[in-house]
Amino acid sequence: MATSKEGAIVDVTFADIEQEFLGRIEKTVWCTFATVDRQGRPRSRILHPIWEGSTGWILTGRNSLKSKHIAGNPFVSLSYWDPDHKQVYVDCEAEWVDELVVKKKVWDLYKNTPPPMGYDPAMFFQSAEDPGTGALKLTPWRIELFSLTDMASGKGPAVWHS
Repeated sequence: MATSKEGAIVDVTFADIEQEFLGRIEKTVWCTFATVDRQGRPRSRILHPIWEGSTGWILTGRNSLKSKHIAGNPFVSLSYWDPDHKQVYVDCEAEWVDELVVKKKVWDLYKNTPPPMGYDPAMFFQSAEDPGTGALKLTPWRIELFSLTDMASGKGPAVWHS
């Protein structure tokens, strides 16, 4: 990992932060997910992405308000926070993947990943084949890891850019 002056941002590779990134996400599980509405205003909600390396997936309602927001502006921002004050910020481009083979892959990813990251999607959706079931792909361009401990010690956030 790169070093920096006190409090400065530390640019890193994804390999540098991957273990810490996935560890923090697995501890927190749920994130705040922000979109921009048609009037340019932010809108947040809580979602449960699952990550394959630096690619995120969300099974969610295909015909939801967030779908309308993403159609107008595909850029989203996610934030994770835990009681130890460790944060993860992920800025992404979101895109719906409607191909059935991909929807089934994401369905199986959720179903076959052990809890707390995985769960049975049938609790919320009829099936991967249902047109109302959406597979939302998240492609980050920026990931930031920071913590209260880092800030108190004068250490800057670790930031990865694609």
